[in-house]
Amino acid sequence: MSYGARVLYAFDGGPHGDWAVTGMSTLCGDGLPVVAGLSIRAGDTSAPAPPTWTLAGVASHLRYTLREEYSELTARGSPLGRGEARLAALIPISKSDAWWALAQDERRRIYEDQSRHTSIGMEYLPQIARRLHHGRDLGEPFDFLTWFEFAPEHESLLDELLARLRDSLEWTYVEREVDIRLTRAV
Repeated sequence: MSYGARVLYAFDGGPHGDWAVTGMSTLCGDGLPVVAGLSIRAGDTSAPAPPTWTLAGVASHLRYTLREEYSELTARGSPLGRGEARLAALIPISKSDAWWALAQDERRRIYEDQSRHTSIGMEYLPQIARRLHHGRDLGEPFDFLTWFEFAPEHESLLDELLARLRDSLEWTYVEREVDIRLTRAV
Protein backbone atom coordinates (compact mmCIF):
# COMPACT_ATOMS: atom_id res chain seq x y z
CA MET A 1 0.00 0.00 0.00
CA SER A 2 1.46 3.33 -1.03
CA TYR A 3 0.33 6.60 0.49
CA GLY A 4 2.60 8.95 -1.47
CA ALA A 5 1.58 8.60 -5.11
CA ARG A 6 -0.77 11.23 -6.58
CA VAL A 7 -3.21 9.53 -8.95
CA LEU A 8 -6.56 10.74 -10.28
CA TYR A 9 -9.36 8.18 -9.98
CA ALA A 10 -12.79 8.35 -11.61
CA PHE A 11 -15.71 6.27 -10.37
CA ASP A 12 -18.27 5.83 -13.15
CA GLY A 13 -21.77 4.80 -12.10
CA GLY A 14 -24.00 3.46 -14.89
CA PRO A 15 -26.01 0.53 -16.21
CA HIS A 16 -23.05 -1.88 -15.88
CA GLY A 17 -19.45 -1.98 -14.68
CA ASP A 18 -16.68 -4.03 -13.16
CA TRP A 19 -18.59 -3.86 -9.87
CA ALA A 20 -22.31 -4.59 -9.51
CA VAL A 21 -24.13 -2.19 -7.19
CA THR A 22 -26.02 -4.11 -4.51
CA GLY A 23 -27.29 -1.07 -2.60
CA MET A 24 -27.23 2.71 -2.44
CA SER A 25 -28.23 4.60 0.71
CA THR A 26 -28.26 8.35 1.19
CA LEU A 27 -27.38 9.07 4.81
CA CYS A 28 -27.57 12.87 4.58
CA GLY A 29 -27.81 15.57 1.94
CA ASP A 30 -28.55 14.93 -1.72
CA GLY A 31 -28.24 11.39 -3.01
CA LEU A 32 -27.02 10.14 -6.36
CA PRO A 33 -29.08 8.61 -9.18
CA VAL A 34 -29.38 4.86 -8.68
CA VAL A 35 -27.11 2.81 -10.92
CA ALA A 36 -26.56 -0.92 -11.48
CA GLY A 37 -22.80 -0.91 -12.00
CA LEU A 38 -19.59 0.93 -11.19
CA SER A 39 -16.23 1.05 -12.97
CA ILE A 40 -13.04 2.69 -11.75
CA ARG A 41 -10.53 4.46 -13.95
CA ALA A 42 -7.08 5.34 -12.60
CA GLY A 43 -5.23 8.16 -14.31
CA ASP A 44 -7.60 8.04 -17.28
CA THR A 45 -9.98 10.88 -18.00
CA SER A 46 -11.97 9.35 -20.86
CA ALA A 47 -14.97 7.20 -19.99
CA PRO A 48 -15.54 4.27 -22.40
CA ALA A 49 -19.31 4.92 -22.43
CA PRO A 50 -21.26 7.86 -21.05
CA PRO A 51 -21.90 7.02 -17.38
CA THR A 52 -24.94 8.14 -15.39
CA TRP A 53 -22.56 9.93 -13.04
CA THR A 54 -18.82 10.22 -12.46
CA LEU A 55 -17.14 11.04 -9.17
CA ALA A 56 -13.45 11.91 -9.20
CA GLY A 57 -10.78 12.27 -6.58
CA VAL A 58 -7.04 12.24 -6.17
CA ALA A 59 -5.34 9.64 -4.03
CA SER A 60 -2.35 11.46 -2.60
CA HIS A 61 -0.44 12.13 0.57
CA LEU A 62 -2.17 11.54 3.88
CA ARG A 63 -3.16 14.90 5.32
CA TYR A 64 -3.84 14.45 9.04
CA THR A 65 -1.52 11.52 9.67
CA LEU A 66 1.47 11.64 12.00
CA ARG A 67 4.70 9.74 11.15
CA GLU A 68 4.05 6.94 13.66
CA GLU A 69 0.49 6.49 12.33
CA TYR A 70 1.81 6.44 8.76
CA SER A 71 4.34 3.74 9.69
CA GLU A 72 1.68 1.63 11.37
CA LEU A 73 -0.77 2.03 8.47
CA THR A 74 1.94 0.97 6.03
CA ALA A 75 2.93 -2.06 8.13
CA ARG A 76 -0.61 -3.27 8.92
CA GLY A 77 -2.51 -2.28 5.79
CA SER A 78 -3.56 -4.63 3.05
CA PRO A 79 -3.54 -3.98 -0.68
CA LEU A 80 -6.61 -3.39 -2.80
CA GLY A 81 -7.43 -5.99 -5.43
CA ARG A 82 -6.97 -9.08 -3.25
CA GLY A 83 -8.78 -12.09 -4.71
CA GLU A 84 -10.81 -12.79 -1.56
CA ALA A 85 -12.01 -9.15 -1.39
CA ARG A 86 -15.06 -9.63 -3.61
CA LEU A 87 -17.12 -6.93 -1.89
CA ALA A 88 -16.57 -3.18 -1.81
CA ALA A 89 -18.10 0.06 -0.61
CA LEU A 90 -17.71 3.56 -2.01
CA ILE A 91 -18.55 6.24 0.56
CA PRO A 92 -18.64 9.77 -0.89
CA ILE A 93 -18.88 12.50 1.76
CA SER A 94 -18.78 16.28 1.99
CA LYS A 95 -18.13 18.27 5.13
CA SER A 96 -19.63 21.60 6.10
CA ASP A 97 -18.14 25.05 5.61
CA ALA A 98 -17.65 25.11 9.39
CA TRP A 99 -15.23 22.16 9.07
CA TRP A 100 -13.20 23.83 6.35
CA ALA A 101 -13.13 27.13 8.29
CA LEU A 102 -11.19 25.38 11.08
CA ALA A 103 -7.40 25.58 11.08
CA GLN A 104 -5.45 22.40 10.22
CA ASP A 105 -4.54 21.75 13.87
CA GLU A 106 -8.18 22.19 14.94
CA ARG A 107 -9.33 19.66 12.31
CA ARG A 108 -6.59 17.25 13.43
CA ARG A 109 -7.76 17.51 17.06
CA ILE A 110 -11.34 16.66 16.06
CA TYR A 111 -10.30 14.04 13.47
CA GLU A 112 -7.97 12.03 15.67
CA ASP A 113 -7.67 13.30 19.23
CA GLN A 114 -11.45 13.44 19.82
CA SER A 115 -12.94 11.18 17.11
CA ARG A 116 -10.03 8.70 16.82
CA HIS A 117 -10.56 8.31 13.04
CA THR A 118 -7.15 6.77 12.25
CA SER A 119 -7.02 4.71 15.45
CA ILE A 120 -10.45 3.23 14.79
CA GLY A 121 -9.57 2.47 11.17
CA MET A 122 -6.39 0.63 12.18
CA GLU A 123 -8.41 -1.77 14.32
CA TYR A 124 -9.93 -3.17 11.11
CA LEU A 125 -6.67 -3.75 9.24
CA PRO A 126 -5.82 -5.88 7.35
CA GLN A 127 -9.35 -7.26 6.84
CA ILE A 128 -10.68 -3.97 5.42
CA ALA A 129 -8.49 -2.38 2.74
CA ARG A 130 -9.16 1.25 1.85
CA ARG A 131 -8.01 4.16 -0.25
CA LEU A 132 -9.03 7.78 0.28
CA HIS A 133 -9.58 10.13 -2.68
CA HIS A 134 -9.71 13.92 -2.31
CA GLY A 135 -12.22 15.72 -4.53
CA ARG A 136 -12.66 19.11 -2.86
CA ASP A 137 -9.73 20.84 -4.57
CA LEU A 138 -10.88 19.45 -7.94
CA GLY A 139 -14.27 21.18 -7.61
CA GLU A 140 -16.00 17.81 -7.28
CA PRO A 141 -19.41 17.44 -5.60
CA PHE A 142 -17.88 15.39 -2.75
CA ASP A 143 -14.88 16.33 -0.60
CA PHE A 144 -13.83 12.72 -0.08
CA LEU A 145 -14.43 9.37 -1.76
CA THR A 146 -13.41 6.42 0.39
CA TRP A 147 -13.08 3.07 -1.35
CA PHE A 148 -13.17 -0.06 0.84
CA GLU A 149 -12.58 -3.68 -0.26
CA PHE A 150 -13.20 -6.73 1.89
CA ALA A 151 -14.05 -10.43 1.87
CA PRO A 152 -17.75 -11.35 2.33
CA GLU A 153 -17.08 -12.67 5.83
CA HIS A 154 -15.78 -9.22 6.84
CA GLU A 155 -18.82 -7.17 5.79
CA SER A 156 -19.99 -6.89 9.40
CA LEU A 157 -16.57 -5.45 10.29
CA LEU A 158 -17.05 -2.71 7.70
CA ASP A 159 -20.51 -1.95 9.10
CA GLU A 160 -19.04 -1.75 12.61
CA LEU A 161 -16.19 0.51 11.43
CA LEU A 162 -18.60 2.88 9.67
CA ALA A 163 -20.96 2.98 12.66
CA ARG A 164 -18.12 3.93 14.98
CA LEU A 165 -16.89 6.69 12.67
CA ARG A 166 -20.42 8.03 12.11
CA ASP A 167 -20.92 8.19 15.88
CA SER A 168 -17.98 10.59 16.32
CA LEU A 169 -17.69 14.36 16.73
CA GLU A 170 -16.06 14.52 13.28
CA TRP A 171 -19.26 13.23 11.64
CA THR A 172 -21.29 16.15 12.99
CA TYR A 173 -19.52 18.13 10.25
CA VAL A 174 -20.66 15.78 7.45
CA GLU A 175 -23.49 17.32 5.44
CA ARG A 176 -23.65 14.91 2.52
CA GLU A 177 -22.99 11.15 2.55
CA VAL A 178 -23.93 8.26 0.30
CA ASP A 179 -23.12 4.61 1.05
CA ILE A 180 -22.74 2.51 -2.13
CA ARG A 181 -22.28 -1.26 -1.69
CA LEU A 182 -20.84 -3.42 -4.43
CA THR A 183 -19.82 -6.91 -5.42
CA ARG A 184 -17.15 -7.76 -7.98
CA ALA A 185 -18.93 -8.36 -11.32
CA VAL A 186 -15.98 -9.82 -13.22
